Amino acid sequence: MDRKAVLLVEDSPDDIDLTLRAFKICRIMSEVVIARDGVEALDYLFGTGPWVDGQARIVPQVMLLDLKLPRIDGLEVLRRVRVEPRTRFLPVVILTSSCEEQDLVASYELGANSYIQKPVNFNRFTEALGQLGLYWLLLNQVPPLQGHVT
Repeated sequence: MDRKAVLLVEDSPDDIDLTLRAFKICRIMSEVVIARDGVEALDYLFGTGPWVDGQARIVPQVMLLDLKLPRIDGLEVLRRVRVEPRTRFLPVVILTSSCEEQDLVASYELGANSYIQKPVNFNRFTEALGQLGLYWLLLNQVPPLQGHVT
């Protein structure tokens, strides 16, 4: 059976904990790889930095990407993911507290698959992540390019 993973790119420890808790409540059992900034996300995806030594890593089924990140922001991460052939078709869901219209428009212009504003209410957040998990991890078909990264 293929292992499925979610790449959660989030710098807020509270939001990471809430997301993991929501996944557990929704019984989303996929592995969650956490990157705390844009550099960590790109290193994981492209096998650079601490991942250069060939550690086995799973190409995520979906990336949950915050926009307001340290070092490299989410829009730049998305831009780099879309120009790289290995990750061009990786489903990217923007999961952010930003309600700025320019962030929404820029995300879609750069190829985001979805844009979800983080609700403050935990029950609504859990419901949104449950639906997200059902669609992106169970129903969505991943292009053949999305194999295991070596």
